[in-house]
Parts: sequence; structure tokens; C-alpha cells
Amino acid sequence: MKDNPILECVNLTKDYGAMTALDNVNLKIGRGKIVGILGPNGSGKSTLIKLANGLLKPTDGQILIDGQEPGIRSKEIVSYLPDKEYFGRWMKVRDVINLFTEFYSNFDRAKALRMCETLRISEDMPVKSMSKGTLEKLQLVLVMSRNAELYLLDEPIAGVDPAARDFILSTIINNYNEEGTIIISTHLISDIERILDEVVFIKDGRVVRHSTVDQIREQEGKSIDELFRTEFRMTAPGEEEARYDW
Repeated sequence: MKDNPILECVNLTKDYGAMTALDNVNLKIGRGKIVGILGPNGSGKSTLIKLANGLLKPTDGQILIDGQEPGIRSKEIVSYLPDKEYFGRWMKVRDVINLFTEFYSNFDRAKALRMCETLRISEDMPVKSMSKGTLEKLQLVLVMSRNAELYLLDEPIAGVDPAARDFILSTIINNYNEEGTIIISTHLISDIERILDEVVFIKDGRVVRHSTVDQIREQEGKSIDELFRTEFRMTAPGEEEARYDW
């Protein structure tokens, strides 16, 4: 296993006009870990994920994937689950699997078909007929069937019920390349903390904490969810700061 960080941010800043989504972020994430990027809505989580996937460009500073800026090389080693549907409603499951087979050299078609069978997702099922939960499971199957070095999962459990969340988390931990790293962006801490090795707390576009889960439990005597609620206390009604969906 390589010893350089799979992801590194160096004075990373991203502005949207007058709004700053990420503010001078410095961060290193190693390999073989499951890392939670945790923060309230509008804190900059999705912006960080999109920068790492090359969908956005920094306003200032750098983001590096395996030591290089996002580009053709990073597309080969990064498997990305966006927070929105990204394939055509006219397609069937077979079409989507064929697309991934042709597009990604590290896509394991047999693995994807096995996972679909376990989930009772037929190859003949049209995307347009799927419930939101089934569609999210299919997208997760596609992402986790790649033998990637970095998996970027943006809010993978936000739109499904608690029972489906458990299944999705089990799918994640049982189907990724164990020498790779999973980065999960979420605000649903209690559901996900049991699978995390490290957490990165983001508030107002800044990293306010980066620790292992064990360090937090030993030093704070709290769960990740309890610490998150303490550090991100909501203000009283009428005092909330404006939040933006970035």
C-alpha cells in the first residue's frame, strides 16, 4: 500500500461569488480508511466532494488525489456517488451496467450483477419504475463495484428509510477495495458512525476537527453523534444563520 495521502487539501478555498463555501482548508486523508466528512447542511461538505471529483475548480489553493490535481488519472481511481440521480430515466438496469462496463476498466460486472440479485434488482427493470430507495441502491451498486482507490459518497443515506440505511451501510463496508479509502459526506451521524475510522468536522467552510473515532471516544467520553451535537448546536429560533445548498 502506498504511504502518501490519497487526498490532500492545501490552503483550499472555494467561493461562489460573494459566498465562501470552503475557507483555507488544509487536510490529509490516508489509505485503507472509512472517513466521515461531517457537518450541517451548507457547511461545505458537498463542495469538497465535488472538488475532489474534479467537478469544481478551487478558487485558491490545491486539492490533490494521489499527489495529483483531479484529472484523467484521478477519474481512473476515484469512484463517485453523487447526491442526485445521474443516468437516463429511459434506461434499464442492464443498460446502466453495460455503460459502466464499457466506461470503467476497473468495473467488476459480475460483482455488480451479484449485488443486484441480492437486492432483487432485475436487469430488465426500467430506471423510471424504481422507487427512490431502489434507485439509490442501484447507484451504490455501480459505485461499489469498481476496484477504486478512493470512493467519494455524497449523502448516500439521506433519502432512504432507517431499514434501508442499515442495508446500504452493510453494502458499503462489505464491497469496497479494502486498500482503498471511503469518504462519506453526511449530516446523519448516528446512523453512520459505527462504520467510521476517522471523522472530519466542517463548519462554515472550515475544518474544525480531524480525529480518529477512537481518539474522540477516549478523550471526550462521547459518541461521534454526541460530540457533533455539542459542537454544532443550533441557535435559538429567529437566530439561525442563513444556510446554502452547496
